Amino acid sequence: MNDNTVIISEIKRLIGGRQPLAFVRSFGCQLNTSDGEKIKGLLRKMGYGFTEDEAQADLIILNTCAVRENAEDRVFGIVGSMKKLKELRPDLMIGIAGCMTAQSHIAEKIKKSYPQVDFVLGTSAINGLPRLLLDCLNGAKFSADIAEYDDFSAEAEQVRESSFKASVPIMFGCNNFCTYCIVPYVRGRERSRRPEDIISEVEGLVRSGYKEIMLLGQNVNSYGSDLGGEMSFPQLLRRLNAIDGDFWIRFMSSHPKDASVELIDAIFDCDKVAKHLHLPVQSGSDEILRRMNRRYTAEKYLGIVDEIRRRGPDFSLTTDIIVGFPDETEEDFAATLAIMERVKYDNIYSFIYSKRTGTKAAEMPDAVSEEEKGARMRRLLELQREISTEHYKRFIGRRMRVLADDVSKKRKGYVSGKSSEFIIVEFEGDSSLIGQFVDVEITEAMNWAVRGRRVKV
Repeated sequence: MNDNTVIISEIKRLIGGRQPLAFVRSFGCQLNTSDGEKIKGLLRKMGYGFTEDEAQADLIILNTCAVRENAEDRVFGIVGSMKKLKELRPDLMIGIAGCMTAQSHIAEKIKKSYPQVDFVLGTSAINGLPRLLLDCLNGAKFSADIAEYDDFSAEAEQVRESSFKASVPIMFGCNNFCTYCIVPYVRGRERSRRPEDIISEVEGLVRSGYKEIMLLGQNVNSYGSDLGGEMSFPQLLRRLNAIDGDFWIRFMSSHPKDASVELIDAIFDCDKVAKHLHLPVQSGSDEILRRMNRRYTAEKYLGIVDEIRRRGPDFSLTTDIIVGFPDETEEDFAATLAIMERVKYDNIYSFIYSKRTGTKAAEMPDAVSEEEKGARMRRLLELQREISTEHYKRFIGRRMRVLADDVSKKRKGYVSGKSSEFIIVEFEGDSSLIGQFVDVEITEAMNWAVRGRRVKV
């Protein structure tokens, strides 16, 4: 894609001396949030300021998610409601970005059915935003760029939502084609960023005082597979761990089929890598895993868990679980409950399966009623509450290092944060501690968090 310098200068000329305001809203995953920060970075270069009130905005950009159809329906509902806003303020510009727009039929639907929308921007075409805005400023009725580009390795200026936690995408796309997932179709095949670009970005963030770096990818374990063996993900972790500074390294998501002993070694060897792994199991049934195209068995998954538990019995594991995949039997569901009891996750992210048009699973027959799926979800959540309540007790009496990130929403005079193990920790304190590492001695365990007292060192 072309350099934007000339285009940005022309936009500034057209805007004149005033500072227009942009409202940018990102839906969905952390990769989308990171994309939204890059969109804001480009807008700031073009002279825009930002507002949280869409009624005050000169430009509205919705950065969309396509993982579930109800997410798309929600966005279409919001866009529909903006028709009146556009009628009242004809100069208002409205843009749709993100995963929804990567589907050509969606871009065409927006063009035909939502005339209030001025432009559509694809997931890998963020650098094309200035060109689209310039077209709109010059009177174009509709502009779109949903092509796939590979210039993502260039360091992009971002307007980050936090001053102490930063997300750093290390790769884009996915090659796995799980039968329930639309991501490979909307974000393309796996493309890894150059290691030197990632290292440089993290070094800059650490120099700027960031305390937590979250490495992002649909499957970070396969990072570097398209770089000719130049650097694997475990090697990247070790290289980032060697950067001077007091900070944590986290990452997600990690696909079980690619979780190697080399990865486990790196996690335990590197002092800055958080002692937590998000390892989505999705189901405990081999038959369901086969129909999901997950390419591992429950036995292989448990082998990874056993190796981790051998190295660190208290290591924290979290997971994703889909309840009610097409034709899931009671025996299949029981296998999921059994794997939960065996692994003892600290937390789970569970979802009732919903059909996603465009995926293979959407074409599968499904005899399980919605009522049964709901009942299974309730059973699963109840089991996890029991597991968490008991499992969190292992931290009582121990000292945990916590990155404070907010005042407690549940208890006045308390601050909350997360430990290296990704456990929510509450302790007495005020907002002055936010963004700092704090040592906390744990005195109480609940089913969603632990609580303790601050230890001054």
